[in-house]
Amino acid sequence: MIRALWIGLCAALVTAGCASYDGRGLIAGRSTAAEVESLMGRPAMRMTKEDGGSIVYYPRGPVGRHTYAVTLGPDGVMRGIDQRLTLECINKLRVGAMTTKEVLELLGPPAPTWNSRLPRQAREVWEYKWLYYDEKRVLWIQFSDDGIVREVINIYDYEGKGGGSGK
Repeated sequence: MIRALWIGLCAALVTAGCASYDGRGLIAGRSTAAEVESLMGRPAMRMTKEDGGSIVYYPRGPVGRHTYAVTLGPDGVMRGIDQRLTLECINKLRVGAMTTKEVLELLGPPAPTWNSRLPRQAREVWEYKWLYYDEKRVLWIQFSDDGIVREVINIYDYEGKGGGSGK
């Protein structure tokens, strides 16, 4: 009995100490940048916007298949939070027209271990694992050395066994 209580208490403490996966509990127009970082952890990337605000990115790979972008105003107050690895965002990719910076702003950073180089084609490849409803997908974006998107491949992830859990 005491062992079960001890295990339950430890599990509750571990859960309470974990960062929020998706920012649940943050309130647009009220939550501050400090509260965002306190709840979601340290962002993987920050982009400054022209208005003096910023967007901070929280990729949840390699286990999760989501990247959350939190928009902060110049005053440091959260304006909104959205998931960027969606079909809607992926459909905004434009071959021959978008730059690495534009892709970073749209999708956030890929996991560093998922980047590769195709030396014969002189291309850099970024990989994003994402979910389309319950279907595990993988997105590869190829950039030429001038930083322009040259190819986008979006396929079923055959290595991501099963569905649903986001792993």
